[in-house]
Amino acid sequence: MNKILLVIQREYLVRVRNKTFILSTILTPLLFAGLITTVTIISVKNIDHEKIAVIDNTGTLEGNLENTKALSFEFPKGVDSTNYIAKGYTALLYTPGGNVQGYKLVSKKQFGMVAESQLEDKINETLENQLLKSKYNVDVKELEAERKRIGSAKIDQTYQEGSEVKKGNSGLAYGIGYGSGFLIYITLLIYGNMVMRGVTEEKTNRIAEVIISSVKPFQLMIGKIIGIGAVGLTQFLIWIILLVGLTTAATALLSRETLQQAQESTQQMPGGSIQAAGGAASGFADFADTLSQANWFLIIGCFLFYFLFGYLFYASLFAAVGSTVNEDAQDAQSLQLPITMPIIVSIIIMINAITNPSGSLATWASMIPFCSPIVMMARIPFGVPGTVPYWQLALSMVLLVAGFLFTTWVSAKIYRTGILMYGKKATWKEMLKWAFRSN
Repeated sequence: MNKILLVIQREYLVRVRNKTFILSTILTPLLFAGLITTVTIISVKNIDHEKIAVIDNTGTLEGNLENTKALSFEFPKGVDSTNYIAKGYTALLYTPGGNVQGYKLVSKKQFGMVAESQLEDKINETLENQLLKSKYNVDVKELEAERKRIGSAKIDQTYQEGSEVKKGNSGLAYGIGYGSGFLIYITLLIYGNMVMRGVTEEKTNRIAEVIISSVKPFQLMIGKIIGIGAVGLTQFLIWIILLVGLTTAATALLSRETLQQAQESTQQMPGGSIQAAGGAASGFADFADTLSQANWFLIIGCFLFYFLFGYLFYASLFAAVGSTVNEDAQDAQSLQLPITMPIIVSIIIMINAITNPSGSLATWASMIPFCSPIVMMARIPFGVPGTVPYWQLALSMVLLVAGFLFTTWVSAKIYRTGILMYGKKATWKEMLKWAFRSN
């Protein structure tokens, strides 16, 4: 045990004292926070304004088409495609003679998605109002006044969590689930590869031979895995502290109106996934009000559990691969493919899980140790035991721990043989033979 602790101490201190670790730990959250804040401000403050000349062949748009923050409409005479730029317009809109789908836009540059979507929405809104006025004699101004008075529907969601009724926020759960799953995904790849590279370097430099003379291969592998994992955990704890501080500062610097404007510009983009992102932006706009609704004790506890055991599960496999690789980097890439593929599949399933956390795919994937660290963390923010029953959470944890013990046992047998093997290219078939042979 003392030897394992010495290996853990060595691996941890060597990496934590590294200047690259210190700089990346501090600068990464600052860069991300600065980038997000800058993009949000620029997207709100620097909206291109398009001045559009309309050639109205139907007579339905003139006097009825309202301007927006990004678009203004005029109905000039004597303007066509040859002179609209000289007269100060950025685009020319032709209305159809009878076909509602025959609108034609001529511009000196291609419109962005937001501007194009706004243009289509304003035309459709105007046509709808004119139809109501002509066929049903509805006063459009009174209708708009009633719409503003009534406002838009806002769902106040509650859900049952055991005997407690709690207030729900799907945007917040979406953001926490996506962020947690993605952080674990990045961790598994970065620190798993770090373990593999560390083992490979010690093997190729013949340092492993010296260390193994006083430390057993299994002790060396476990010490290296836990030491590097402790580095990752330290980095994440520092990131959490920095992100909480930066988020508090951001909500103080950016007004609610600015965040809502960013949300509006996002929601106007076409596409289902962008609409979902708009929902997450809505949660961020109400961040100060909704943050307390999340069960942070459960979320952080589960995150640390799945972070640690997910890392241990995969790191032992990466260590086994690293012990069989010599100096050829292509050998490492081909051997680690069966390990990285489940991680990539997990992030794909996670995207489904945050939109349908109770679905069969998300439920079963959150039980399988190869996927559970990422997928289960995408489901937990939606509620325990509401969305994730206690038995599913317990079974997922038990299977992950059992999977970690099994992969460690298999990897240790591969590591014991591979770390002292030189000059021969190993295959997965040979590695499995080493793992399951009796001696």
